[in-house]
Amino acid sequence: MVRILIFGDSIAYGAWDREGGWVQRLRKFLDERNLADPNFYCLVYNLGISGNTSADLLERVEFETEQRLKADEETIIIYAIGINDSQFVHSKGGHNVPLDEFRENIQKLIDKAKEYSSKTAFLGLTPVDEGKTTPIPWDPDKSYKNEYIEKYNQAIRKVCEENEIYFIEILERLKALNYQDLLEDGLHPNSKGHEKIFEIVRDFLIKNKII
Repeated sequence: MVRILIFGDSIAYGAWDREGGWVQRLRKFLDERNLADPNFYCLVYNLGISGNTSADLLERVEFETEQRLKADEETIIIYAIGINDSQFVHSKGGHNVPLDEFRENIQKLIDKAKEYSSKTAFLGLTPVDEGKTTPIPWDPDKSYKNEYIEKYNQAIRKVCEENEIYFIEILERLKALNYQDLLEDGLHPNSKGHEKIFEIVRDFLIKNKII
């Protein structure tokens, strides 16, 4: 018996996808296996909150994990966080969460996960359509740029490698496609984008025998 806890931001939550996002698609895929195979049991919990940064996640990850633990079940933790950290805030002339602080937060999130789980994974970040995100229309003081996202993505990858935990590459996989067509508003994936992320995550989890 397995419980998968997926912590993240609005992209993990599934914003702008009629199907509920890539996490909901993963849950549906595993629910179908639950129904088809009496020996298979895996629950997926979507713990994404719009606007969250790594700092926000640190404040809630311990409490929310403990509410979902069960003694006789394995817990898998997947983090999908970082794009809001990379956000550039023009009024303060810097990133929402500075890169050095971000690295420290990623390490702290890994340390927290190790208290509850022997299997932890980080999802890589997603690219943006800069023509629509510099600045973002709903908050002109803030911008998302791919060069910043790439730096934060690399930081996640490096900390994961240092801790020997799973890193699921998303950024380069989507950039190899016509990724602008996978975005709803320049920042959030549309239904096709969420479907692609789901496929990448599903295949990674199966390949590495996590599910």
